[in-house]
Amino acid sequence: MKKEKDYLVLKWGSLKDWSGVNNPKAKKLIEKWLKLGVSMSAMLHKDTPEQKEIICQIIDEIDGTIQNDWDDKFYTKKQAKKYIMNYNQ
Repeated sequence: MKKEKDYLVLKWGSLKDWSGVNNPKAKKLIEKWLKLGVSMSAMLHKDTPEQKEIICQIIDEIDGTIQNDWDDKFYTKKQAKKYIMNYNQ
């Protein structure tokens, strides 16, 4: 995976990784998401509805690449938010 400015990686219906995020609002949202508690295992982690909403806000704030780690496909913001909100439903 190529990492660049504002790069998000999604997996298991959650935020798996990020790099190059310089947007102050996005950084604060990532900190907020982390403070709500995340598992060290992405497979075992289940985001709360609040965490899912925060991830969608992060997606809205960034201007870079959003990639699904399962299939390496790149998502638009709309696709990424749909993936987060509808995972396991």
